[in-house]
Amino acid sequence: MSDFDRNYAAARGGYGADRAVAIDAGLRAYMIRVYNYMAAAVALSGAVAWLAYQAAGGANIVVSGGTMTGLTAFGSTLLSGPAMIVLMLATLGLVFFLSFRIQTLQFGTALMLFMIYAALLGLTLAPIFLAYTGASITRVFFISAAAFGALSLYGYTTKRDLSPFGTFLIMGLIGIIIASLVNIFLASSALEFVISVVGVIVFAGLTAWDTQKIKEMYDVNDDGTVSGRKAVMGALSLYLDFINLFLMLLRLFGDRR
Repeated sequence: MSDFDRNYAAARGGYGADRAVAIDAGLRAYMIRVYNYMAAAVALSGAVAWLAYQAAGGANIVVSGGTMTGLTAFGSTLLSGPAMIVLMLATLGLVFFLSFRIQTLQFGTALMLFMIYAALLGLTLAPIFLAYTGASITRVFFISAAAFGALSLYGYTTKRDLSPFGTFLIMGLIGIIIASLVNIFLASSALEFVISVVGVIVFAGLTAWDTQKIKEMYDVNDDGTVSGRKAVMGALSLYLDFINLFLMLLRLFGDRR
């Protein structure tokens, strides 16, 4: 629907021209809705991560020789291995649940689950404030936002079909996941660097690819429920692209404490 030939419709006039205008307006509103949900989720994750870090002890936390002092009771619980594993499993379960059940969920429920997912993921991001300086986190965030905006704009405006790249990008994503799991045991800084570089490339490509895919999902005939579900899933895809792009860039350019 998004590739409707507007010049042809305008030349024919009447219903065709009116329909092209309706599609343009509807698509624009739909994409703005997607970006608004995605931005709200990013803001929620950032706020939760910062508040969790402060509640854990904030500037009073000192990391030395692999041990942390100055933690509050909440911080000791949050930053413990079991709590992080539970949070990671909870976020993973939520994202799979949303992906596979989106067609049966009410729009309000889907949006609520998306925001719960963003809040839980924010808790898992709290440790970045222990590993990197606040100034470098802020700097990399804005670099990520600028890169994401440019890549998403390219995906939205390009006439080139990006779908052939999808298979390679997904394979790259799977490779990153496997390599990251292996590096948990190896703890290799060289492998971490390679993963980060490849990760930036993969998530940059996914940002453009997902944006084009979300655009092509739009259908002027969708009712409010279907359009809302598509907007939530589109926002979730772009949210994951942005968060992962940010984390990969942070590994490369963040200033460690």
